[in-house]
Amino acid sequence: MNQAAVNKPFFLLKTLFITYLLTGILLLTLAFILYKLRLSNTQVQTGVYLIYILSCFLGGFLAGKKMKSRRFLWGMLMGGLYFVVLFLVSSLAGRPLESGFSYLLLVLGICLAGGTSGGMLS
Repeated sequence: MNQAAVNKPFFLLKTLFITYLLTGILLLTLAFILYKLRLSNTQVQTGVYLIYILSCFLGGFLAGKKMKSRRFLWGMLMGGLYFVVLFLVSSLAGRPLESGFSYLLLVLGICLAGGTSGGMLS
């Protein structure tokens, strides 16, 4: 088996880990801001969406930089992987469809768009 084929899955997992590390840092920052400023639910939800976009953008950007060809597809893949992990963790927590199917589609779209744009701009 060729070395590049072995490294791609490992690289994608490593990049996914980096995106979730960024997500954790940004969510802690958002929680601190929420605590200090007493943000409304709408402001918090907007912050969470921005965190999804930034994290997926970073994942797509890193994947596009590494893969060098079809960067937007690698970025989209990273956004999709991010969403899958998010959905699985949410399911394990017992809340996969808490906000409804339309919310799920919105988050999927945000993740795919963030990852794709990151890949395209890499």
